[in-house]
Amino acid sequence: AVCHCRDCQKISGSTYSTNTIVSEDGFKVTEGKLKSISKTADGGNTITSHFCGDCGSTLFRDGPTFPGMKVVKAGVLDDVDALEHAKPGAELFTTTRVSWVPEIAGAAQKPGMP
Repeated sequence: AVCHCRDCQKISGSTYSTNTIVSEDGFKVTEGKLKSISKTADGGNTITSHFCGDCGSTLFRDGPTFPGMKVVKAGVLDDVDALEHAKPGAELFTTTRVSWVPEIAGAAQKPGMP
């Protein structure tokens, strides 16, 4: 999913974040030391951001909105084709999408978090 919420705009340093949602079963970070911070997300629920303790890049997020899942920032994956395979099925927080970014053809348009 692509997220246009203000928080994702800030942590991505861009107009939206491109995310892939994966099961937490078998999910693991194989290198580095994570740091985490929790906050109230734009949708009102707690969300925890996990980021690289060395460079500060947000790697993934989790929280009660996504039970048993991890929301991985697709651009941080080592797989060079990760973004190609992460074509979103939905756009979230479309009410805060910047005016010059068009809808993604075929993606469900959601005004907030479903």
